[in-house]
Amino acid sequence: MCDTLIATKLAATDGVAVFGKNSDRPANEGQSMVHFPAATHAPGSKVKCTYIEIPQAEKTHAVLLSKPFWMWGAEMGVNEHGLVIGNEAVYSKIPANKEPALLGMDMLRAALERAVTPREALQVIIDLLEEFGQGGNCLSHGNAMYYHNSFLIANADDAWVLETVDKQWAAKQIKDVYTISNCLTIGNQYDLSSKGLVDLAIQKGMSKSQNQFQFANDYSDFLYTNFGKGRIRRATTISTLDDNKGKVGIAEMMKTLRHHTHEPFDAQKGITNVDVCMHAGFGPIRISQSTASMVTYLDKSNPIIFATGTSAPCTSIFKPFWMDTASILDAEPVPTHQADSNSLFWVHEKLHRATLRNYPARIQTYAADRDALEKQFIEGALKLQNAPAKERAEFSKQCLAESRAAEAEWLKRVEAVPAKDSLLHTMAWNGFNKQASL
Repeated sequence: MCDTLIATKLAATDGVAVFGKNSDRPANEGQSMVHFPAATHAPGSKVKCTYIEIPQAEKTHAVLLSKPFWMWGAEMGVNEHGLVIGNEAVYSKIPANKEPALLGMDMLRAALERAVTPREALQVIIDLLEEFGQGGNCLSHGNAMYYHNSFLIANADDAWVLETVDKQWAAKQIKDVYTISNCLTIGNQYDLSSKGLVDLAIQKGMSKSQNQFQFANDYSDFLYTNFGKGRIRRATTISTLDDNKGKVGIAEMMKTLRHHTHEPFDAQKGITNVDVCMHAGFGPIRISQSTASMVTYLDKSNPIIFATGTSAPCTSIFKPFWMDTASILDAEPVPTHQADSNSLFWVHEKLHRATLRNYPARIQTYAADRDALEKQFIEGALKLQNAPAKERAEFSKQCLAESRAAEAEWLKRVEAVPAKDSLLHTMAWNGFNKQASL
């Protein structure tokens, strides 16, 4: 479960497009920011994606990815040309392919490495989809889930949504604001589509005629689309952006990614709660949570990537990075499914999981400080837009260090507040912690 958002330059507060995404994955699946430099490859060479090999491009662009540790692809990312992409799991009456093929995350990374503009990225994904197909298990370590994919693709000047079911697809250019979640959103208004999109729907009895065809209505399944609450979460994000057209900025996008349906929020209540800011809990519907978040300020000259590198944006801090200084992340340990004391992801998990044990009271011990520190990071990053790369790299390092120090202090505050554990929530998290050796 995920949510991906875009406010184009026509809807942004200062005419600079802003992209945002929460990546919702299994609670113990380490995800981190990983940098891959531009590279040249031998003609005719192959690249091994998560499950299959595909022809490698002769040149690949530098990319900064938010990437689950075990897969080749990524949940979201940016390239050196200011192109950003996020993907979503979507579900259909057409069963997802269980045989090894390309994951949606693989296609996302390939598009970032091979394309300069959103339209080019759209074509890269379409070509890969039609030649190799999408499929394979999207989870790891004994878990299994299979799904189709949708994508939000943008840069400073343009944005597209691409929704796919097996090898069928539809795409629409975005004017001002748009959001996608775990549901198909495109109806009968789209700019591009696969040749067999409508015919297959009629053939399968999902649509009566070309005139009555509605992609989202006809292709969507009932179970996962409804119980995952993708439509409800999308209604929240699209209405928030729509209500703030012309005023969407970095801080507003971060706030939207932290949205909880009920305030004051209590992570221990309910077994079907699925929010934009997702927290795992008891039951099959709450097995995943927001394990990483990203907001990208798509300044044409030098985009700023604000990433948490940690789970639950409400307990996390967005730190600033730039593509030409992203190599500073090369020294960061990559988290796995087992807890460690070195990676940013797992160090933060101590604070995150402790906060959940009495969220209403414990979050209040540091929420104001989180916002103040983040405001300082945003203002500092904006002032450094035209500064030398060395100066910006030092600022990113400083923000990382300050974030770690702040979270260590916040953990002490949180643990000083008595926990209030509920039975089902405790059972769920005891299981997650045991699996992670935490």
